[in-house]
Amino acid sequence: MILLDTHIWVWYLSDSSALDNHTKRTIADNAGGGFAVSMISYWEVAKLVEVQRIHLSQPVETWLNTALSHSNIQAINLTTRIIVESTQLPQPFHRDPADQIIVATARVLGIPMLTMDGKILAYPHVQTL
Repeated sequence: MILLDTHIWVWYLSDSSALDNHTKRTIADNAGGGFAVSMISYWEVAKLVEVQRIHLSQPVETWLNTALSHSNIQAINLTTRIIVESTQLPQPFHRDPADQIIVATARVLGIPMLTMDGKILAYPHVQTL
């Protein structure tokens, strides 16, 4: 299983051309193992729609409900362990709380992350693909 960062998840479900070839290949090569998405990513999408940083093809609630039913993607609920881990990440790590929770989720579950976020890719304390 691979944890998808929020932007990867949105682009994957919308078949966006924003996905680079490496990411498309990684998704295709690992589709059989399934993907995970932190519930904080669901909140993050709603916030991005609210502030008009992204536009979806459907109302946000409809889009999120459809995303929740996607058979190849498992929603990962926030747990006490993930929340605490997000506040105790080895430093330095940037202050974005959503990124902290997503990285903590990958660390707690012991699974790699798929991201194109340079800050996360440069962080040595989480496995990225």
